[in-house]
Amino acid sequence: MVAEAKLARARASSFAILRLSGVFLFTIRSNLKFEGMRDAILIGRRRLLSGTGAALLLGGLEGCASSFSAKGNLKAAPLQLVPVRASTDRITRITVCTRPFRAQGPRLDAEQIGSKLVVHNYGHGGSGWSLSWGSSGVAVRKAMASGERDIAVIGCGALGLTSALLLQRAGARVTIYAKDLPPNVRSSLASGVWTPDSRICLEENATPAFKQLWEQMARNSYQTYQNFLGLSGTPVEFIDNYFVADEPAAARRRAVTDSRPRFADLQRELIPDLLTQGEDFAPGSHTLGQRYLRRTSLMMFNLTSYTRLLLGDFGANGGKMEIAEFHTPGDFARLREKTLINATGYGARALFGDESLTPVRGQLARGIPQPEVNYGLYYKGVSFLPRRDGLVFQALGEDDYYGFNDDTALPDRGEADRAVNTIAGLFSGPASSG
Repeated sequence: MVAEAKLARARASSFAILRLSGVFLFTIRSNLKFEGMRDAILIGRRRLLSGTGAALLLGGLEGCASSFSAKGNLKAAPLQLVPVRASTDRITRITVCTRPFRAQGPRLDAEQIGSKLVVHNYGHGGSGWSLSWGSSGVAVRKAMASGERDIAVIGCGALGLTSALLLQRAGARVTIYAKDLPPNVRSSLASGVWTPDSRICLEENATPAFKQLWEQMARNSYQTYQNFLGLSGTPVEFIDNYFVADEPAAARRRAVTDSRPRFADLQRELIPDLLTQGEDFAPGSHTLGQRYLRRTSLMMFNLTSYTRLLLGDFGANGGKMEIAEFHTPGDFARLREKTLINATGYGARALFGDESLTPVRGQLARGIPQPEVNYGLYYKGVSFLPRRDGLVFQALGEDDYYGFNDDTALPDRGEADRAVNTIAGLFSGPASSG
């Protein structure tokens, strides 16, 4: 009777059988309290896995293994992308931004102009918002080194606002002097994504010293932006961004192949740890038809709410603003502050006669917001962003010379329509079927 009871308890112990990479793992769950019975079970298992017992067991499990494998290899559901309502009749406005490119990179030196110490902070190409916190940190340290605690900031764009806020955090009393305030500044017309090396300088001018400075600014800015995630109004957020191509292994943008100098490409070399790994989607695995997709993560700035947040913080910290226009550096003499940060962007070309500044035209077609769309696209030289303050469609061209040395500020309706229709093509016709 004792032997039969032990046998019954042994049969009550459960065996969980898992198949991992062709190996069967047996997990024995038992509530048995006696060491001798556990030993008996282990001995029984060894016998089971030898001779005819093993053959019978594995033979019986073959069907289970096949079934598990079949379930494990079930075709994944296709990636479902909410269709973008890309239609030219939904364009709400067309804006043009003139980005300030300097072949040498941003100007961050200080100079004495009359009785004023002027610290420059301009010339960031298409990287103004992306590098703003890091670049302004460099300018603020130079301004604070003057010993003055009443400091003026000239300009109220990306670099002006971040300079002013960092000055306040360093203990300075700050006044912003500007002809225009957001949203009527060039920075408010930017695409609003993390692009820290976009036309930042020419490749030939990316010296070791410049690379070190750039990396410092990029990392500083990136870390600062993490503090804006999850806030009311979503000033900053990460989105999935899809590069879409009709052919496999297509290049995002063509490299400059003629005699024109190349722009510096620094992210992969200096901050690869800040880049997310891409994920590929073959035709049939998504709802954009017979196309090839690569998904990465992208940090996006919803500039309306983000700028309003910066302005609110500046005012709450006691900051002042005065509407003022300067035609020459000599006009700074009328300011009461002795130390200034010049963050006038492309305006520095006229104000300081800086002919090293080259205009780079960028046009955005803005569309009615579509809250359910939370991803970006790049297709045939056109970028789409799902910004909360209005969808953004932008023709970027085949290389970074698109819009280069073009100071045309008038909107081009034809370019806007082509950008919108390019994205619309992803969601219409046979090629877009799932």
